[in-house]
Amino acid sequence: MAKGRIFSPLIIAAALLAAFLLYLNWPSESETATRAPSATPVRTAVVRQQALPISVEALGTAIANESVTITAQQAEMVTKLAFDDGDIAKKGQLLVELDNREELARINELEVGLAEAKRQLSRIKNLRKESAASEQLLDEQEARVQSFNAQIDVLKSQLSDLNIYAPFAGQLGIRQVSLGSLVQPGNPITTLDDIAKIKVDFSVSETHLASLEVGQTMRARSVAYPDEVFEGKITTVGSRVDPITRSVLVRGIIDNAQAKLRPGMLLQILLEKQVLQALVVPEKALVPNGDKQFVYVVNNDTVTQKSVEIGARRPGFVQILSGLKAGEEVIVDGTLRVRDKSTVRVLNANGE
Repeated sequence: MAKGRIFSPLIIAAALLAAFLLYLNWPSESETATRAPSATPVRTAVVRQQALPISVEALGTAIANESVTITAQQAEMVTKLAFDDGDIAKKGQLLVELDNREELARINELEVGLAEAKRQLSRIKNLRKESAASEQLLDEQEARVQSFNAQIDVLKSQLSDLNIYAPFAGQLGIRQVSLGSLVQPGNPITTLDDIAKIKVDFSVSETHLASLEVGQTMRARSVAYPDEVFEGKITTVGSRVDPITRSVLVRGIIDNAQAKLRPGMLLQILLEKQVLQALVVPEKALVPNGDKQFVYVVNNDTVTQKSVEIGARRPGFVQILSGLKAGEEVIVDGTLRVRDKSTVRVLNANGE
C-alpha cells in the first residue's frame, strides 16, 4: 500500500501533462473549418461561335504531268549518249544515237543513183520534145526517179528511228544503257518526266459528289514536307462512280516549280467543302459515357452536367450541335474530379 502511494503523484502528473499537450494540439473551430472539404480547382473554356470549315480528306498518288520511258525502236548498238542521269532535257533534244552506218551508206548509194536517173530523165525529156524518144520511155524514167526518192524516204525514216529524241521537256531519270550496248525494241534506256506540274488522283465518296467541281481549290501534304502545304486545283471529276467502293475518281493538278513533289509520292488531300458558323468547345471538355457525350457547365461556382450532341471534329476542337449556347463556361481541366452539383473554384479568369 505504501509503495502505491509513492507512485500515485507521478501518475497524476503524467496524466495532467498528457491532457495539457492534447489541449495545445486540439484544432480550433477556424482550423476545423479550413480543413473541411474545399471547392475543386478546375480550368474552364468559353463556348464560342466561330467559322468551322467542313472538309473532305483523301489519299492520292502524285503523277507526272507527262511521263514516258525512253526505248529503242530497232535492235542496234549504242554509239552516242547525249545525256547524263537527272539532266533537264528540252523538247526535241537528241538523247541517244544508235549505229546508223549501214543506213547512211545506203542513202549515199541511192542519192548517186537518183542523180543519174534525173540526168537521164532530163535527156529523155529533150529527146521527147524532138520526137526522138517514146512516151513510154519517158514514163519509165520518171517512175525510176520516183522509186529512188521513195527508197531514200524509207531509209531516212529508218535513220530517224536510230536517233532518239526527247518528246517533251522534262527531267531525265537514271541511264540504263552504256556506249556499245546492244538494245532491243522496248528495252528501257531512261525515263523522262515533266514535273513542272504534278497531277494527283484520289477517290472521294459519292456522298460528297455534289460538292465537287472543276476549278475547286485543294490542298495537299506529304510526309516528306510535313510543315508545307501544296495548293492546287481540281481539273477533272470522274464520269463514273465505282459500284464496289461507291467512290468517284478525282484528278487535280499542283504547281511544282520547285520540283519538291515527285511522281509516286503519297499525298494527303484536303478539300474544303463548306464553312459553317458553329459552336465549338475544346475536345477535352467532353466526358464520354456509353454512346453519349457530356460536358460540365460552371455557373456561379456550381457544376451542371449537360448532355451534348457533337458534330465535326478538328484537332483540339469539336463542333456542338445541341446542348450548349455561346458564352457558357465548360470545364476543360478537372472533369474527372467533379460531379453534377459539385462546387468548383475556377483557376483561370473569364474562361481564358
